[in-house]
Parts: sequence; C-alpha cells; structure tokens
Amino acid sequence: MEGLDYWRLCEELTIVQAALLVVGEDPGTAEYAEDQDIPNRPKGYEAVKTAICAGLKNFVSYAKEYDEFQTEMDNLPSNIPEGVEIDGNPEYLSALLSRSIEGVLVPQVDFDINGNNMGAIEGTVDVCKSTLKVDSLKQWLRIRGLSKGFFFPDLVETMDYLDPSNPRYAPKLAASVRAWQAVTNVGKGSPKQALNKWLRENAAEFNLTNEEGKPVEQAITECSKVANWKLKGGAPSTPS
Repeated sequence: MEGLDYWRLCEELTIVQAALLVVGEDPGTAEYAEDQDIPNRPKGYEAVKTAICAGLKNFVSYAKEYDEFQTEMDNLPSNIPEGVEIDGNPEYLSALLSRSIEGVLVPQVDFDINGNNMGAIEGTVDVCKSTLKVDSLKQWLRIRGLSKGFFFPDLVETMDYLDPSNPRYAPKLAASVRAWQAVTNVGKGSPKQALNKWLRENAAEFNLTNEEGKPVEQAITECSKVANWKLKGGAPSTPS
C-alpha cells in the first residue's frame, strides 16, 4: 500500500487533513502546511480549506434549524386542526444538510501575553482541531463535481455511470443506482417509501431539485420506480 492509502481507514479527519488529501498531499504535513505563508502552501489547499470550512458552518446552521423544526413537530397535538399550516419542510432541510459537511467546528482560542487562555474567539475556526465525517465530505465533493483523486480511487474505472465528470453521466440513472445501493433495510414500510425518502433527502446531489432547492416529485417518482425491487407494492410480509 502507498503511504496515503492508510488514510482511507479514517472515518473522521481534521479540516487541514481533509484539504490536503483533496489536493493530493500527505496529511502528515498538516501542521507544517499551516505554518507556511499562503503562497508556499500546496496548490489548491487554501481554496479547498476555505470551502470545507463553509460546508461545516452550513451544516451547523442547517442542523440547528432541522432540530428546532423536529422539536416543534414533537410538541404539536396528535390531531392537528384542519387548515393549520406547519411552517417548515423536513425534506427540504434534509436536502440542505446533504449539501453541507457533517462535523464539529472548534473555534480558535485567544491567549494573553502571559499565555493565559482568554477563551474562544467568536466567528473563528481552528482548522487543526475541527473535524468532519469522511462520508459526508465525499458526498459534498460529488455534488460539486469532484469525483476523482484520493477520496474516489476506483470510481471512474469501475462505475463510470456514477461519475459526474463522465460525458455520458445521467443524473437520474446515478440517483436510481445510488438509492438502490443505499436502501438495504426498509423497516416496516415498503421499498417504494424508503426509496422515495432517500431520493428526496439526496435530491440535490443529483440535480433533482427545483430553483428553490426542493425535490422535483416527478423525478423522484421516476428514479424510485427504476430502483424499486418490489413493484407489486405493500409492506414487507411478517415472518410466521
């Protein structure tokens, strides 16, 4: 194995480590990279690092909004009076989350001249301590059309139809295949319901959304039909 290959074992990375891997550099030089003047840092590193920080900030914001909506829903009476509208769209919020990067933001800390900790600096990000989930990062990269490099070693060779950079890439085909791969346990519902849910939550990745960022229902239905392995419908049978 090459030295970089061992980094594929990581499920979480710091912002610096992730940015270096995206531009093809060894994360073992993470601290060294930040110690260098910006012009001397690896090519593309600063841009990727900045974009990842923004993706993490978006996740924190959207996750807070999503949690507040879920709390509001949990506090609603079991029988909602007719005509009462619910302010919020969980599927839309899930789509926004899928377009951001899941992780933990850690702010920089200020110190006085004696080295005493003065607390966190509001609005800052410690790129060496903030972490992100690799699977979320890979999804975020795909949405932005980056499907080559360290995080996608075999994608183009083995699954050309899932590669957005392929000239014959078909978003609906890719969405159908990815939905089929992702939905392995439908629980008490039907495959159709589970596939629809996954496709709505990940619609943005495959350009299956309208100008407002909401899933296009016709496209969701078309992809769900292709991926559905139980066309007769109905919930899974209960073992006797």
